[in-house]
Amino acid sequence: MQFKHSFILGFLALVFLSGCYQPGPGSTPWQVSWAEGFEPEVTLPAVGGSDPVEVPFVPQISDATPTPNPPITLPTPRSETITHVVVPGDYLRKIAQRYQVSIAQIVDANEITDPNLIEVGQVLLIPPPSFDAVAPAFKILPDSELVYSPGNAGFDIAGFVATQAGYLSVYSEEVDGARMGGAEIVERVAVEYSVNPRLLLTLLEFQSQWVTDSTPPEETLDYPLRYYDSWRSGLYAQLAWAANLLNEGYYLWKLEAISVWMLSDSSIIEVDPTINAGTAGVLNLMRYLATPADWDRVASEGGIFATYYAFFGYPFAYAIEPMIPPGLAQPELQLPFEGGAVWSYTGGPHGGWGTGSAWAGLDFAPPGDALGCVPSDAWVVAVAPGEIVYSAQGAVIQVLNGDGVWQTGWSILYMHIEARDRVPVGTTLAAGERIGHPSCEGGFSTGTHLHIARRYNGEWISADGDLPFVMDGWESTGYGVEYNGNLVKGDQVLEAWNGRSPRNAIQR
Repeated sequence: MQFKHSFILGFLALVFLSGCYQPGPGSTPWQVSWAEGFEPEVTLPAVGGSDPVEVPFVPQISDATPTPNPPITLPTPRSETITHVVVPGDYLRKIAQRYQVSIAQIVDANEITDPNLIEVGQVLLIPPPSFDAVAPAFKILPDSELVYSPGNAGFDIAGFVATQAGYLSVYSEEVDGARMGGAEIVERVAVEYSVNPRLLLTLLEFQSQWVTDSTPPEETLDYPLRYYDSWRSGLYAQLAWAANLLNEGYYLWKLEAISVWMLSDSSIIEVDPTINAGTAGVLNLMRYLATPADWDRVASEGGIFATYYAFFGYPFAYAIEPMIPPGLAQPELQLPFEGGAVWSYTGGPHGGWGTGSAWAGLDFAPPGDALGCVPSDAWVVAVAPGEIVYSAQGAVIQVLNGDGVWQTGWSILYMHIEARDRVPVGTTLAAGERIGHPSCEGGFSTGTHLHIARRYNGEWISADGDLPFVMDGWESTGYGVEYNGNLVKGDQVLEAWNGRSPRNAIQR
């Protein structure tokens, strides 16, 4: 448990600062048929702040009801007043987020006359949190419908978008130097973050009606999720931001690391401990988008759930439970480079993609003395036998279970793989066969390296959690600080370090 709590502290610091498919082994096959005599029918809910629309109660479906999971143990709210010394870069909302209190509480406790004026070195009293409301216990969707899982792997994104004939079907923008259509962008974000594309489409419809309306509100044309940040204009940036927050809520909930939601006006909403991780992911995003007056509707059957239901039917009919079966073991994996080559272990456990996902990723830099984003002729190789099912934008995805679908069973993400010599889709590799060269392509990188991560049923698997990343007997360990950690093999210990040194040199 020591790792778990240190991870929570480290991750929370980041949070507040800033077609048929077979299920994977051990999973329950998902249900896609409705109970006899049941016809799904619902009126689309209010969108983007318009007047609420009455949504009828949705009957429960036999064998497809929300799992009555036991309440999780939430972090105990602070009960005493503490102090905070203002440092450069601080502002009241940032401080309020860090301590999970409202701005109004800080203002009142310190008799602040202008909330926009605080000084470096100023000592602020931070009272215990008080709650403005309690979030509903309503479960919006199962865990497997937040993750890009076997239950939604066969979904035809382009076909659905075209059928709806809304603005999304004709939209395009340039992403990383290439022109992409709306459906392509939804698919790319879904693959990168491993978030259900059906959920992304639901959020677009709920916030701006981009999916069904050919002329959505003008104020949504640059900001389709209505998150008005100039750094996040355009569909790709908006969806990537949303997917990261969906992941953040999902994986933090699994760590029992969330006790409150802070809304856009700094209202504090107490969390109901009986919801599930999928619901927590949705609420973690919507706390940035919903007003306090609209929060209850957004979080209940008349909100995101109703739009999802109108598009795709009852979400729990697609549920795969559990996503990670008891007793799951990692298959045998080797190190991702050729024998004799000396690489450097440069990054310990960190986000599989973005800051919100589980700390599934590890980083390795190739041999050589060059720094920065420079070409490398070193080879990244397959860690296990399996088929390549994705190879684009610097990313390569390999499936290990033989069904050709990365959302089922074990899959490996190799990231920052240069386009030159990159293995094409459809190639079946043995362990040790070549994937491509490390680079800075895809995602964000300041130096040539390989980022490698694991997923099971589409869910990111932490590199140092209950199922540690093990390659050639080297086991990943961490201590709650992102990018820090060790590789341990017997009495040998390598420390992650952003550079080249005997202490992080590794070879097969």
